[in-house]
Amino acid sequence: MRILYLINHAGKAGTEKYVYNLAKTYHGKRASCFFAYNEEGPLLQDMQSLGIPSCQVKMRSPWDLNAAKKLAKLCDRYRIDIIHTQYPRENYVAVLSRLFRPKTKVIYTCHLTLKTNFLWRIANSIITRFDAQILSVCNNGKDLLIQNGVKPEKIKVVYNGLSVQETQSEPSTIREELGLSADTFVAVTLARYHIAKGLPYLVDSIAEVSKDIPFVCLIAGDGELFDEIRERIKEKGLEDRILQLGYRNDAANLLAGADVFINSAKCYEALSFAILEALGAGLPVIATNIGGNGDIINPENNCGILVEYGDTKGMANAIESLATHADLCATYGKNGKMAIETVFNLDKILEIIYTIYVDVLNKMGK
Repeated sequence: MRILYLINHAGKAGTEKYVYNLAKTYHGKRASCFFAYNEEGPLLQDMQSLGIPSCQVKMRSPWDLNAAKKLAKLCDRYRIDIIHTQYPRENYVAVLSRLFRPKTKVIYTCHLTLKTNFLWRIANSIITRFDAQILSVCNNGKDLLIQNGVKPEKIKVVYNGLSVQETQSEPSTIREELGLSADTFVAVTLARYHIAKGLPYLVDSIAEVSKDIPFVCLIAGDGELFDEIRERIKEKGLEDRILQLGYRNDAANLLAGADVFINSAKCYEALSFAILEALGAGLPVIATNIGGNGDIINPENNCGILVEYGDTKGMANAIESLATHADLCATYGKNGKMAIETVFNLDKILEIIYTIYVDVLNKMGK
């Protein structure tokens, strides 16, 4: 089996982690893997470190026929059986490449929770007919794909996953680094400073948390709204309650030193790797009820609290509830680790995806 992983931007976010996990698991063991990208980024170096042949394919738009021709030639050169795409642009280009090499099959994983306009729905209804299989990482994503013109029978929900080995961490040094006392209730969020991540809402919510509770929230990340959030924190007098750490490469250290993980996302959230990592670290989670968050935090998994985006009092109440009920934190934390081992176990999910590859190849008579 020969698989080409195709992505527009080879960055460092959750989708890139998804691609890396697939390639790392299958390459040289159950498949020969290849990688193509439009914009260079950290994922390119990661794939090269695995010894995976990599090539740039400039994709100027979803309808770029030149890119489709180049991709078809690449597939012919490496005798690719399956192109596995991650976003609409590269999925459209991959499907169009079948005009020049029809025997290549295309699988598309949707990492988005976005409702498109009428013209895009028409385009989706045409292009996705030629995908061999479409995967969605959450149920909300599947619902939106259907609304966006994709036939329901084309779609399978396959969650993101976390390796059980990733749940093991060393003792944290973050409290000592920041001078936080043992009795301080520490929340952490790992988020880009982007409007989709809802950080203004998080700041406004923390302003309503009781001052009687020794509490601090750590925000790890960077982005265009960093200075705006800093000013908002100052305006509300929360400099001692919200600490902006900037970009950090020690997420495991931050999670191990925290008491709760907060996801305040406003939109575009599919199935958050950051939430999964928090559950793997044994943390209870407070998250907004959007996208795939409800696939993680629900009565079955019983690992945290969902709040409605914009409900600052609801977020504040959730923080106060966990800060004052250690037993509830412990229950949610224990259940979260169990959910990683059962529902979001990366090994199980990788096996599901490999089975999908095999089914696609069987249908094409290989």
